Amino acid sequence: MTASPALDHEHFLRRSFQVARRALECGNHPFGAILVGPDGTVLMEQENAYQPTRDMTGHAERVLMTRASQSYSPAFLRDCTMYTSAEPCAMCAGAAYWAGIGRVVYGLSESQLKDITGNHPENPTLDLPCQVVFAAGQRRVEVIGPMLIDEAKDLHKNVWG
Repeated sequence: MTASPALDHEHFLRRSFQVARRALECGNHPFGAILVGPDGTVLMEQENAYQPTRDMTGHAERVLMTRASQSYSPAFLRDCTMYTSAEPCAMCAGAAYWAGIGRVVYGLSESQLKDITGNHPENPTLDLPCQVVFAAGQRRVEVIGPMLIDEAKDLHKNVWG
């Protein structure tokens, strides 16, 4: 990543939490992701997209990275940050890698999410850290998280019971 203004990670992470709450209000799972440009501009927001078609691949991060890769070049995305309410699963980390994102900041870890969801049929969590996925690639993706764990956990209260 090239030099850019210092980003307020907690501020943007909380914004991804707002998107996750909006997803829940719309009948989806409580996951949200945002794309922030190098200058701190929020470029895109994405709620979980499981409903209405029950798309098991409709994770907020994967959908956001698909949209981002259709709108921006990997050279630009290298200087961008994806903020997400929970750590990207292996599928979402792969999408972020292929889109060209330079940094990921997340709330809840996959392991922490698995403790909350158990083996719920709508979220059979892959307990694989996104850093492991990124480490298998040929370019570096900076990872920051977990952060604001209690706030991230609160998004899932009474959801997976």
